[in-house]
This record gives sequence, C-alpha cells and structure tokens, in this order.
Amino acid sequence: MRKNIKNYDLNDLKEELILLNEKPFRAEQIFKWLYSEKVNSFNEMTNLSLELRKKLEENYSLGLFKIEKKLESVDGTKKYLFDLQDEEKNLIESVLMSYHHGYTACVSSQIGCKMGCKFCASTGIPFSRNLESGEIIEQILEIEKEENIKISNIVFMGIGEPLDNYENVMNAIKIINNPKGLNIGARHISISTSGLVPKIYDLADRQIQCTLSVSLHSSNNKTRSEMMPVNNSYPIEELMKACKYYIEKTNKRISFEYALAKDNNDNLEDAKELVKLLHGMLAHVNLIPINKIEDGKYTKSTNENIIKFRDYLNDHGIVATIRRELGSDISAACGQLRKQNLKE
Repeated sequence: MRKNIKNYDLNDLKEELILLNEKPFRAEQIFKWLYSEKVNSFNEMTNLSLELRKKLEENYSLGLFKIEKKLESVDGTKKYLFDLQDEEKNLIESVLMSYHHGYTACVSSQIGCKMGCKFCASTGIPFSRNLESGEIIEQILEIEKEENIKISNIVFMGIGEPLDNYENVMNAIKIINNPKGLNIGARHISISTSGLVPKIYDLADRQIQCTLSVSLHSSNNKTRSEMMPVNNSYPIEELMKACKYYIEKTNKRISFEYALAKDNNDNLEDAKELVKLLHGMLAHVNLIPINKIEDGKYTKSTNENIIKFRDYLNDHGIVATIRRELGSDISAACGQLRKQNLKE
C-alpha cells in the first residue's frame, strides 16, 4: 500500500529519499511542488527526473481529497464536506472563515470524536480513526485550491479532539509552520482541547508558539461534568493545575472557551465563580453564544445575559470577548460540525 507523502515533514522526507537511493535535497523540491504549487500528480513535478517521479508514484500517494459538497453562509463562511478517498469512504467537514486580517481555516483532526460533549454535534459521529498528518494538511490545500486564496490562520477546532491525535497534529503543525511547507507562523495556529490534562503538560514542554484554547464552559465540576464527560477523568482542579504549568512554562496566554447556555452556566453567580477560578492567570475568556444542535438540551443564553456576563468579567480583571457568530445558517458555527450535515 502506498504511503501518503504529505505525512512526512521535510527531514523525514529526506530520509525517505535516501532509502530510494536519491539525493536528499530533492525533498525541498518536492515540498515546493506539494505546498506552493499544490500539484495533483507526481508527473507535474517537472524538475524531477522521470525515474524519480516513477519511484514516487510507485511508493507514495498525494492523499488528495474530493469536495463532496460545499455550502456558503450569508456571512461568507464556507463549509466543505470532504471525501477522503480512502477505502472506508470516510467524510469530514472543514470551514473557511473570512476576517479583515485574512482567511482562517477550521480543520478536523479525527473522524468522529470520543469526547461526548453534550453541546457539540460531533458527539453524534461515532469515532472511526485519527486523521493522518497529511489528511489534516490536505484540508488546507484543498480549500486554497478551490478558492484560489492563501490561508493565514489555522484553528484545530473541527471534528475531533486534537490532543487525542497528538503526534499526527504535532507533525502536521511542523509542515504547516515550515517556511518551505505552508509557511503559516505558529502564532497563527490555535489548538483547541476539551481538557486532556497529560497532553497539556506535553504541549507545554514542547514549547511551540501556537495558541492553546481550552474548552471550559463551567467553573464547577458538577455543571462541567454534565456538559463534558471528560471532566470526570480530568476535573477542574487538575485542569487548572495543568493550565498554570502551561502558562508558566511558555509565558503564553490561554484562551478559555466558554459556551453560554440559558439557565445553565450564564448567571451572575457563574461569572463570579469564573473570576475566582481564573484570578491571577494569564488568560482570555472567549464567550460563545451556544449553538442549538439536533437533539441537544442546551439553548442559547439571552443577548442581555451574554453582555452582562462579559461586562462582569471585564470589570473584575478577566479579559473577555464575545465570539462573532459565523456560519450558523449552514451549521458551520462552533459546535455544529457533523459530517452528515451536507449529505442530508
């Protein structure tokens, strides 16, 4: 079976070429064809010998996706259903958002998700497998080709828990970050986690400059466990300890995601509790008006409550902003990704 050539970072690809009795400098040429030219076949790599192109064709695939369907929101957000072209005919969703500072791609890291968060549509997708590094990267390449744009920011907030696919995500980031790869700076990459404590420590020790976003959604164990079963394994006390270690180790601010659900976690007492929990931490709170999902029990907090919540946090020394809602009309907003949507 041929291996996806986009699974290899530049150094590993050099090693692969040595095994093929080729000069390792060819890896840089191949990287240019893959990530600058975005070729659809090895034959397009015209500065490589016919012999090398044949070797590549015999041993590797380009891991190309097919866009099964695309939807566009009234606000310009676009959602793609990708056919991975694998034996199982797996599908994933990715989202493109347009901001004044450029284009942001929200990518998936797994096929399905194990976390079971009660406010997230991805909960309804049985976990199949982790995405390979090349499959993570291919989402970005396919969007750039389809829209004829250059993506400037990546958020790992699509289907799946990125830190549950830790090694593949880290390897993908190496390629995304490499100036000879996709050349997207680490500070323009955000990794979201539901709170896998051991991996937060690993991420801190790795010292990459990406932004860490932690899905918090409540500052007490009872409510958080009801919303996020992962809290039963890694309760808030352990999560906060890991977050403080991360901040101390990296000197980087953590973005805490907080989805406001009516009569659940959106009152003044919840805001007071959150201030107490995050006091003294290098932190930012991203308030998210929760999005209704099929069979979901949570509904969006009122605009009045959302503004009051934000103002209370800001007035008490916790920087808080309300996330701009994008793509909700095409189920592309936060928590709404579910690979069946575009098939229905």
